[in-house]
Amino acid sequence: MEGGILATCEDGLLRLQSLGCAVEPTALGTSPQAVWQAWLVWRRALVASRLAPFLVNPQQRQHIKPEALWEYDQAATLSGTELLAASAQRSHFYQHMLGLLAQFDVLALPCTQVWPFDVEQRWPSHIHGVEMDTYHRWMEVVIYATFAGLPCISVPCGFNAQGLPCGMQLIGRPQGEAALLQIAQAYEEAVQDWLQITPSQIAR
Repeated sequence: MEGGILATCEDGLLRLQSLGCAVEPTALGTSPQAVWQAWLVWRRALVASRLAPFLVNPQQRQHIKPEALWEYDQAATLSGTELLAASAQRSHFYQHMLGLLAQFDVLALPCTQVWPFDVEQRWPSHIHGVEMDTYHRWMEVVIYATFAGLPCISVPCGFNAQGLPCGMQLIGRPQGEAALLQIAQAYEEAVQDWLQITPSQIAR
């Protein structure tokens, strides 16, 4: 996480507390690396299947961005065994998330690991001196709801000293969209002061 992200999200948690919510810190409780590796396998398989029709002619490769081609080429060596292992890991992770959601109504996480960056920057290659080993590692924090197939909503939680915005994600129970939207609506009413602020202009 870049500096200030967690502190800003904690401000959002304080607003939830002001609504009467009990906010408790908790750990994921399972290996983030195992979840990440399983997600990578699923992503490669899904991206490759979607790109395949556009790559029937090899000359079309020049029209596809390098990151997408990397996913496609990685999937070419993907084995059935790897896909089955990733599927088993996903099922395990889903059950684990159900266990957490039996304890909590909603799980809260930052919805970003970096502050908004210049449009000329393709993607963040480092965070706090840590090199990103893939082009999407800097977005790792958003994979959990998607990978578990859980409803999720992003809500604003303030700005840094430069006026750049930050948000956090609220993750709900399976088929719990209505309850999640109710919490988000109450939260939105409690952060009207933030919603009236215009974020700093970002390079376009």
